Amino acid sequence: MPGSLSLRKKLGQLFFIGIDGARVDEQTRKLLDEISPGGVCLFTRNIREAAQTRELTDALRETSKTPLLLSVDQEGGLVDRLRRIMTPMPAANKVRSDGDATELAAIIAEALLQLGLNMDFAPVVDVIDEKRAAHTNGLFSREFGRSPDDVVSLAGAFLTELQKGGVVGCLKHFPGLGASTIDSHEELPSVDLSEAELDSTDLIPYKRLTNAARAVMVAHATFPRHPLQEKDQHGKLLPSSLSFNFITKLLRERLGFNGLVITDDLEMGAIIKNYGVGDACVRAINAGADMLAICADPERIRAGYRSVIAAVEDGTISGERIDAVTGRIAHAKSLLTEPPAFSADRFRELSDRTAALNARLG
Repeated sequence: MPGSLSLRKKLGQLFFIGIDGARVDEQTRKLLDEISPGGVCLFTRNIREAAQTRELTDALRETSKTPLLLSVDQEGGLVDRLRRIMTPMPAANKVRSDGDATELAAIIAEALLQLGLNMDFAPVVDVIDEKRAAHTNGLFSREFGRSPDDVVSLAGAFLTELQKGGVVGCLKHFPGLGASTIDSHEELPSVDLSEAELDSTDLIPYKRLTNAARAVMVAHATFPRHPLQEKDQHGKLLPSSLSFNFITKLLRERLGFNGLVITDDLEMGAIIKNYGVGDACVRAINAGADMLAICADPERIRAGYRSVIAAVEDGTISGERIDAVTGRIAHAKSLLTEPPAFSADRFRELSDRTAALNARLG
């Protein structure tokens, strides 16, 4: 795929974007043609009925000139993008056994494939113990268990079954948001952990699960007590999502992760209130990220795209870096599962199966 694309189309592959509505209208078609994104993430605004969602993903594939990563944040509980169209799914903190984690992942995998999706931005592997559970950080009920071992076991079972079912999983939020005290959707968290604390708790799921994972999402957070923490040219602490030390030195080199690295949404307050979207995109690519998530505003998507083009043209981002990134994206796409023919009856059966799981978990 990389060799067959023009430079601008190659650069579009670095973007994981959101779209406005429930169908591919003229504005969406224009955006897709202009950017040629590598991925599209759907949200509740895009999902109204099961058949409509499948029609939307089919249209996205038909419109794209390259295979698409088609994702959703389908965790269950508070983050359940499918709740309009099937029985709401249980939150991760309701899952107490590997068997139940496997069952939840099996339902999600088949439901997503029925809808024409091939990736899930899940599981969350942030470690939230009893003390951390009191924090208001947007992670309430999204955690698997209360210890690193619980997270590895339960999220690991979920990830294995999800990918066995043909859907790419994505561990999040690296290097760990469990100890954050604010929500990165609103502000940039400062996570008060030493290197030893991060290493012995929050990094455990990544140490044990990255060999199985095909993607990792990097958090927007700072870690002021960690020796890898960098500062930008103005002396401000650099978010982990824009940090060469955290992405390349820690995730790539120390932990040996070779799959896709995706930023969390670059429109979140943690980034937008501190950096322009274009600057953030360039920093993230040079830090070691492969794909840039910009999930709502078409003009911010365009601004990020233009900034990456300009950075490649003036040498701020090297051609070698782009070749490495697009090669990794192409490899990930070569492993995607083709969706089956849509079956409304089968989708209803999955909804009933979810209700049975809810009843069992209580």
